[in-house]
Amino acid sequence: MKCPFCQHAETRVVDSRPAEEGASLRRRRLCEGCGGRFTTHERYQGSALMVVKKDGRREEFSLAKLRGGLAKACSKRPVSMDALEAASAQIEAQLRREGASEVASDRVGELVMERLFALDQVAYVRFVSVYQRFDDVKRFAQILERISRRGRGKSRATAPHPLPYPFEAQEDEL
Repeated sequence: MKCPFCQHAETRVVDSRPAEEGASLRRRRLCEGCGGRFTTHERYQGSALMVVKKDGRREEFSLAKLRGGLAKACSKRPVSMDALEAASAQIEAQLRREGASEVASDRVGELVMERLFALDQVAYVRFVSVYQRFDDVKRFAQILERISRRGRGKSRATAPHPLPYPFEAQEDEL
């Protein structure tokens, strides 16, 4: 690997550790030319995972796009970048474990909602309101009531798994 400082082609690895819960490797490298140290991250490059949109279009799964959506939902909330990185890595790992080369965008949305519900319920409501295209204040009130009922008397750490999601309702309930 070329040194980012002097472009020398010879570098050596001085430290290697797993990162992102084993999904990648973090390596510290030393340049043989200038002695500069730098960090690289290596990820397994699996087969392309395609996301099938609601209109039938297909696009390659983008971890950056997933992180961006999570970050937007968590904007100005007490959620660390490390937590967002971990959530996005967990979502990608889950999709890959499921083994399909194509995944419906709805499935990605479900996994995002699960992670956001566990991370920050305000971020969860933000995401759901956009994802479910809330166009009425009543929808916000319904989801807030369901979250409130679900969490009464329980700490966040022991909150139940969000399936079925608090927003799931029969059409006649809405």
